[in-house]
Amino acid sequence: MTVAGAILAGGGATRFGGAPKGLERVGGARIVDRLALMLEATLGAPPLLVANAPDAESWRTGLRIVRDVLPGSGALSGFHAALAAAGTAVMCVAWDMPFVPGQLVAALVEGLGGADVSIPASAGRRGVEPLCAAYGTACLPAIEARIGSGDHRAIAFHPDVRVSILPLDRVRAFGDPGQLFFNVNTADDLTRAEELWRRASSP
Repeated sequence: MTVAGAILAGGGATRFGGAPKGLERVGGARIVDRLALMLEATLGAPPLLVANAPDAESWRTGLRIVRDVLPGSGALSGFHAALAAAGTAVMCVAWDMPFVPGQLVAALVEGLGGADVSIPASAGRRGVEPLCAAYGTACLPAIEARIGSGDHRAIAFHPDVRVSILPLDRVRAFGDPGQLFFNVNTADDLTRAEELWRRASSP
């Protein structure tokens, strides 16, 4: 199965003063660049960058930039844009998650062998992490239908497709879920991410 990578640069970053969060540095490198290198190493090709910001071309990521086809539906719009542009299954990662490892991505991609969505369990409010998950092509019409109905929840279309959840005990094999799915929403989060990076990098 061919699976493309997709980095999702959605959201208005209101808690970050509107600045593009993925361009912030953690451990000396921009988050978006770290994710791009990880996805290319894991999937064998550079990922797409789903971004609607007017100045996205000036970010100098070297990635193909795609924009929402059906804007205004949050993460669903991002998943849809990635699937439509790739024409194949996609592994999506939010661009403010600096700690997603390639081994976790590989496990999620493997889960698409018998499912349309391969998603990790998490300790978050949804119980799963849709912004670090793999989506098959069958998700495209299911997402379109949910957007059309006005249901814009990131997991709204799950009842309409086959979903495989990577259990929390398997997720923990790759690290602490709280760190794996840590996302930079505020300046304090960025400081915390730097602390986590230093701690993980120290002998």
